[in-house]
This record gives sequence, C-alpha cells and structure tokens, in this order.
Amino acid sequence: MARKTASQAAEEQIKDQAFSELQALIEESDKLLKSSASLVGEEAETLRAQIAQKLQLALDSVSRVRDRTKPAVAATENYIGGHPWQTVAVSAGFGLVVGLLLGRR
Repeated sequence: MARKTASQAAEEQIKDQAFSELQALIEESDKLLKSSASLVGEEAETLRAQIAQKLQLALDSVSRVRDRTKPAVAATENYIGGHPWQTVAVSAGFGLVVGLLLGRR
C-alpha cells in the first residue's frame, strides 16, 4: 500500500476540518431555528444577529479552505496540462477498473 505524501495528508486535514466546521454550523443553526419558534421582538432580532454571525463564520471558513486548496488545484491543472496523454491513460484505466467492478454485480 502506498504511503501518503505530506501534501495528501495536509489536504485530508483541510477537508476534515472543513467538514467538521460545516457540521458544527448545521447543528448550531438547527438549535437556533428550533429555539426561534416562540421568539418575537427584541429576542427575534438577537437570534437573527446570532444566525448572521454564524453564517459569516461559515463563509469565512469556506474562503480559508478555498485559499488553502488553490495551490493543489493549480498543481493538478499544471500536471494535466503538461502530461495530457498520461492523464488520459490513467483516466481510461480508472474507468476500466470501475466498469469491471460494476459489471461483476
């Protein structure tokens, strides 16, 4: 089994962090929405401000993840652009393996 490179480990860590932050946002939003059913007036305004703050945090998190992954995307695009036939061969091989696996069922 091949070992993971440092960049693969970093990419997985970024992905895991993004998913955990997204899950936390979903859970927090769900709690806020459930508690908002009976609120009116100033309490409703406070709740809306909390929801807006949580959404801004989520947007900031997505921006940070996007900024972190830009180098990996650029490297992938450079490799594909510089090695088109190798990319086609690997893609065809992957498609063949997937097709064989699905055909066995």
